[in-house]
Amino acid sequence: DGSLNEYGSVIDAAHAVNAKVVMATDLLALTMLTPPGELGADIAIGSSQRFGVPMGYGGPHAAFLATAEEYKRIMPGRVIGTSIDQHGNPALRMAMQTRE
Repeated sequence: DGSLNEYGSVIDAAHAVNAKVVMATDLLALTMLTPPGELGADIAIGSSQRFGVPMGYGGPHAAFLATAEEYKRIMPGRVIGTSIDQHGNPALRMAMQTRE
């Protein structure tokens, strides 16, 4: 509906019970809105496809995952996902690569 919500109090309540907060966001919107890190979110995720990165026949496309300083060394360096190859066989693919 186009409304903007303030999630600072929700994040504070989650942290009060020792929960971690992951916030999905839009990079272009962040030119006008408070970034998740400034709101206190532990992890921010989102897609950068809106900046014109071609979809490549359905994917993959560029995305981002950002974390608070305290979690950066415990993030996996690679995330491997499953897919189906052109012959219909199960296949492994690199879904995310960081720190390289």
